[in-house]
Amino acid sequence: MESINSFFELFIDVWNKGIFGLNASEIVIGFIIFLVFYVLRSFFARFVIRRLHKIVKKTSIKIDDVIVNVIEGPLKFLPVVVGFFIATTYIQINPELIGFIENVNRTLITIFIFWLLHQLIVPFSFLIKNFEAKLTTALVDWTLKGLKILVIILAIVAILELWGIKVGPVIAGLGLFGVAVALGAQDLFKNLISGIMILTERRFMIGDVIHISGEAVGTVEQIGFRSTLIRQFDTNLVVIPNFKFAEQSVTNYSRREFRRIRWIIGLEYRTTVEQLKNIRNQIKKFIDTDESFANDGSSYFQTGYVRIDNFSDSSIDMLVQCFTNTTDWDKFIEIKENLAMKIKEIVENEKAGFAFPSQSIYVESMPNDEPKNI
Repeated sequence: MESINSFFELFIDVWNKGIFGLNASEIVIGFIIFLVFYVLRSFFARFVIRRLHKIVKKTSIKIDDVIVNVIEGPLKFLPVVVGFFIATTYIQINPELIGFIENVNRTLITIFIFWLLHQLIVPFSFLIKNFEAKLTTALVDWTLKGLKILVIILAIVAILELWGIKVGPVIAGLGLFGVAVALGAQDLFKNLISGIMILTERRFMIGDVIHISGEAVGTVEQIGFRSTLIRQFDTNLVVIPNFKFAEQSVTNYSRREFRRIRWIIGLEYRTTVEQLKNIRNQIKKFIDTDESFANDGSSYFQTGYVRIDNFSDSSIDMLVQCFTNTTDWDKFIEIKENLAMKIKEIVENEKAGFAFPSQSIYVESMPNDEPKNI
């Protein structure tokens, strides 16, 4: 019996002193309190968000709806913070552990605050996107990503400071490390600077069709920190380092106002002067009167030309040059087709013909015979 009594006395002593001098019953109750808050976190978040949704539905702006949607994560974390604080407040903590527990509570609150700020960057993007016309979409995306990274860095710095870790020496050490890395990563920084110049100078934007001399022709899909993705017309994806855009010429086809048609029409040498004039005038009239062509004559790019250009070996060359009002590829090739059909119709109506490469061979005859044309 003495052994059993001694065991119970030891058990009660351990129960009272618990772990690190904490009463075991208080630890159990504190754990139950924390567990209840943890289980109820989803219900709390849904309840609050449901109420907030009812409020924001009464407004006409969209940004408040986005705010309600993005704060669901931090709201689920808030009961965990509150539950841990109440649980640790209930427990009679050893004075030696008070500082540690207080730092844990401060850390959880700091995480909640910075998580909430990180999520609120999403609705903040609605305000920044109003400047897309001046900053470009890619630069706005870079700005938002930079803000998110900044919030994360500030959160880490704040937490380290709470635990007594001095950030200054760490930053100084990282600075020296950064200098060493920069010496070995010059291409990376060169690409980064070139990428910033691309966005600030608005040389091209996502969706533009560009031609990088000696590199690729296609549609810009993404402008990154280090490289730009170009989708070629054969669907291949080409990764171009950003510094290439500073060294190579870039043609932005999406910025053009018109598409040009420039043809050399070869007519047979037997075509008379009257036929040439009629063909020229009818083609010019078609270009000047058709709404598909830029023909108001206000600039070089809005003037059509139809002129006899050259006497080639096998043909009389007529230059046909004009600009279409559209830059859309499908409409452009349709306009080209209509113009080609019209030119062929005009030439046939004038009883003329298109020339093709040919040669006339003269065979020298014997003396006293006339040369013959074969």
